[in-house]
Amino acid sequence: MNKIPPTLDLDALRSFVTGMECGSFAQAAIRLCRSTSAVSAQLKKLEQQCGADLVMKKGRGLALTRDGEIVMSYARRMLALNDEMQCALKGEQLQEEIRIGMQEDFGESLMPGILGEFKRHHPDVRIIARVDRNRALLTAFDDDALDMVLLWQNAQEKRQGQLIGQRQMAWIQPPDMDIGALLARGEPLPLVMFDSPCLMRARAIDCLNQAGIPWRVVFVSHSLSGIWAAVQAGLGVTLRTRIGMPGNLRAAESVLPAPGSLGITLEQKSGSTAQTKLEQLMEEALHRAM
Repeated sequence: MNKIPPTLDLDALRSFVTGMECGSFAQAAIRLCRSTSAVSAQLKKLEQQCGADLVMKKGRGLALTRDGEIVMSYARRMLALNDEMQCALKGEQLQEEIRIGMQEDFGESLMPGILGEFKRHHPDVRIIARVDRNRALLTAFDDDALDMVLLWQNAQEKRQGQLIGQRQMAWIQPPDMDIGALLARGEPLPLVMFDSPCLMRARAIDCLNQAGIPWRVVFVSHSLSGIWAAVQAGLGVTLRTRIGMPGNLRAAESVLPAPGSLGITLEQKSGSTAQTKLEQLMEEALHRAM
């Protein structure tokens, strides 16, 4: 007969998860309305049940060990099921909530259709969406303020996100701008860009510098709609993908150096069936767009 594994203490699991979310078990004790010693005792109990160290010190904070990462991946789901069952027993209506963040390119063009389709499959799930720049989304995700983030891949950062697509970048210009003639006159290429840090701004400047093409930033925007408006007004050229590109703009041909492609990544915490469905719809929409 196979030996029955020990049953983990859910209260200990909750203390463990809360401690890592808060960054300290002293803060977790405040949130859980318990003493710090009681929360520490529960962590020790959980480690004994798992037969492994789950947490280690990292500088002034805490970090998960390899075994701790495994336990954390299951702990949130176990606690969610426990809470769901308690609500069901009390006769309360359950309403799942998914907090999703997305880069502006996706938020303005792809996500309205994705969320509309998702709502038809899961009408009772509440969606909280945030459209922002890459850095702000990653900070919110790391602070547990978002469950999923869809953004451009930064090859310089080692993240755990799933690469779900590649998108070719393009120099996008006003239809009446003659870039070849402008460069022939020795004029710098006028650029319409986000402020730094910006992946596409960095890529544009790097490409132009390598090709020996002079440039100058003539317009800086804090929003994608501002970028498109400035290009439509004839102020300059921008580097984006064709996702959400207004119909009255066009991609420059072979006058400028090829900027390559940019990956699209999805980072998410362990989620429900509804969250898996949302991920599937995003992948399908991106593949259609590409």
